[in-house]
Amino acid sequence: MSQVVMEGEEEEVEPVGQVRIVYLGPVEPHWDIQAVWGDEETIDSFRSRVNARLILLPPHDPQFRRNRERVNRDAEREHLLLDWDLGIPEEAGEEAPAASA
Repeated sequence: MSQVVMEGEEEEVEPVGQVRIVYLGPVEPHWDIQAVWGDEETIDSFRSRVNARLILLPPHDPQFRRNRERVNRDAEREHLLLDWDLGIPEEAGEEAPAASA
């Protein structure tokens, strides 16, 4: 659950859906944005924004890390749970691949 701060108070907000982002490999398209559950319209809108951020970026591209953080923040704002499946183990010391909204 994400927390919304309103006038100094924190309020728990229930997630409205869950999305899994899967790396498909080096040949385009690189990404598959899958709805796990939730409002179809909200997830379709989120999918469009994610595609715009990631369409040409494989995970080893330096720009990917910045855009991944932007996607994570978008998911938080939309109250979506987000899972990343990069198909490779995360490097030691990096953040966990899932961002829970």
